[in-house]
Amino acid sequence: MSHPKHHDHDHDHDHDHKPIESQQEPAGEERFLEQALRELLDEKGVVTAAQIAQQIDIQDSRTPALGAKVVAKAWVNPSFKQDLLAAPLETINKTFGLTINTPLELVVLENTPDVHNMVVCTLCSCYPRMLLGIPPAWYKSTDYRSRVVIEPRAVLKEFGAHISDETEIRVSDSTADVRYLVLPLRPQGTDMFTEAQLEALVTRDTMIGTAVPKLMES
Repeated sequence: MSHPKHHDHDHDHDHDHKPIESQQEPAGEERFLEQALRELLDEKGVVTAAQIAQQIDIQDSRTPALGAKVVAKAWVNPSFKQDLLAAPLETINKTFGLTINTPLELVVLENTPDVHNMVVCTLCSCYPRMLLGIPPAWYKSTDYRSRVVIEPRAVLKEFGAHISDETEIRVSDSTADVRYLVLPLRPQGTDMFTEAQLEALVTRDTMIGTAVPKLMES
């Protein structure tokens, strides 16, 4: 499968914009269509209401904590990181004893001193829910989806992430078939940290690429 093209940006804009806001899109029509689809699937015997409810419960129970475990493991275990980049879901299932079954392809984007990755879905809200849970409201907003591919540095600054001007910014656009997870750079000064301590430094936003892991202030 060919992956969507990255949007590479090495510039910023001087004009001001209203900061990204965490506001929900109107959901009335979407709710109605969702309910109609559930009833149709149940009526046709494709899937029962109980099965749908079970899957919703599984999705809702997932949080960024699982993604943080994956990132921390990659930081301390080079062999795991290599396998993760080559076959993400297979490696995660095998290492953590999970059974994440999905037709979606997961691609892990590794940040380096020279490249910083960001993730967006310009058409809707495709998101690696299997590792991060429910996406934040701002990720689904028209403001974020339209601006991040045009002026990613400006968006990063609004999130409080300051990336060197020498670092290339790559924006990857999710699709109906592909989900992206950012593998952030390990912060300096964490050589003696345990895996659990490293997990605490990994947030949802660092795995979307709108933030970078930071040492907690004492």
